[in-house]
Amino acid sequence: MPARPALAAALGAAALLCAAVAPATADTSEKVTVDKTGHVAEDGTVTLSGTYRCTGAKGIAFVSSSISQGDKNRKSVYGIGGSAADCDGALHRWENTGKVSPGSLKAGKAHVQATVTELRSGGLLLLPSFHAVQEKDVTLAKN
Repeated sequence: MPARPALAAALGAAALLCAAVAPATADTSEKVTVDKTGHVAEDGTVTLSGTYRCTGAKGIAFVSSSISQGDKNRKSVYGIGGSAADCDGALHRWENTGKVSPGSLKAGKAHVQATVTELRSGGLLLLPSFHAVQEKDVTLAKN
């Protein structure tokens, strides 16, 4: 797997694993939104987008996203890329693209989670610090 998709997948997986323990955002001006429509192509390429605002990051920051579809008991969650975030306090657009197995996701209702995460130095490790999280039901449209 090429380095960029592998890094995006790893960062997305880390965000998903840590999101359950994410504290509430301390700065109420920090936020991430998810557009009401995402896109899926025949080959399984998924594109999700929205906006974000974050401040004060001292480490590497990024916007990760994941998508799921179907009933709760049989639902798979797919990490859809990660994009660099500029935490300068301004409102920015984000767009993440990732590929899942063709046919795994279909046009229709889906659930998306977007997270703005910063990786801060914690000695020998980089530790996640969450700036903003949003979960939203969206419509997945065919490209």
